[in-house]
Amino acid sequence: MSNKKNIKIGIVIGEHSGDKLGSEIIQSLSKEFNLSIVGVGGPLTEATGLNSIFNFKELNVMGLIEPFLKIKKLLSYRKKLIQLFADEKIDYFIGVDSPDFNMPIHKALKKNGLTKTIQLVSPSVWGWRQGRMKNINKYIDLTLCLFKFEHEFYQSNDTNSFLVGHPLSKIIEPIKEDVKNNYMLEDDMEYMAVLPGSRNSEINNMMPTYTEFMKEASEKYKNLHFLIPAADNYLKKKIESFIPEDLPVTIKVGAAKDFLSVSNFSLVTSGTATLEAAILRSAPIICYKTNSFNYFIISRMLNTKLVGLPNLLLSKEAFPELIQSKCNKKSISNALNFLKKSNELENLFVELKSHLDGHGFDAAAKTIIDLK
Repeated sequence: MSNKKNIKIGIVIGEHSGDKLGSEIIQSLSKEFNLSIVGVGGPLTEATGLNSIFNFKELNVMGLIEPFLKIKKLLSYRKKLIQLFADEKIDYFIGVDSPDFNMPIHKALKKNGLTKTIQLVSPSVWGWRQGRMKNINKYIDLTLCLFKFEHEFYQSNDTNSFLVGHPLSKIIEPIKEDVKNNYMLEDDMEYMAVLPGSRNSEINNMMPTYTEFMKEASEKYKNLHFLIPAADNYLKKKIESFIPEDLPVTIKVGAAKDFLSVSNFSLVTSGTATLEAAILRSAPIICYKTNSFNYFIISRMLNTKLVGLPNLLLSKEAFPELIQSKCNKKSISNALNFLKKSNELENLFVELKSHLDGHGFDAAAKTIIDLK
């Protein structure tokens, strides 16, 4: 019979990369407690025992316009979650990323005085909207940071945080020969991974430009083959709808790590995938496009000129960033030529990896337990 204490965890996860992180912290907490988990998350977190009350993709919105268009539904989901957590009398609430959705939940639960609130993945307060630090200090008991520079920023603001480190620090690079055999990829071809994003809106925004580049590049380089991983079957079909029949491309679900490992270069929508690409030694061209209104507002709120995670960690534009109007087929082609000529890539990859270390999820779980 287990001597472990029974506790209730409330969790909110709104996208695939958060699902990986959420499942990690739940697995670590399960070593210390008998867990009952309620809330919303993806398939990885559901595999740890969560019965998600609705599809986590419903929370997967970006920018300023998309959340506004879905505001009624999002507010309804948030109200339902707050009520669920109150009814279940949860001991801990863990909001994974999605800070704008999760902060009002932290606030509501903090007011009851019974729930410890944890945010896994720091909001980008170091980069924009630093006024959010006031609410973080007031309503969040502990922020679990993935990067050292975030943790140091919190410490400088006397804010309780813990450096988990990034899971990519422990990534095991696939064996290239095995990957090529598994996906029937030819040895004499050159491969380039294309990662348009894990959100429907990202694919709509990015794939037209990516497809234009791929069409032109495939005519220029006859031995070039593109590899596109999709987060799930729905997004796979969405990506396929942009691809002309004669384009040399392979699209598979859940193949990001494999595809990046056999690609010397990659075309990646800004986000966690840019870091994964660089850690797997696939030099990323970092791209981002949104609608004009989103860009007008966001560009004026940014406190940093860099947007790609690898560049933020290296404190310089080591990998090309093509944002908004700069994201076009000609600029992508020029960026690829720049990377092909670079003799600094290996040094950059090694330096990047040194920025990802932390204390790990098991140590984070013990820190959560010790919250007063």
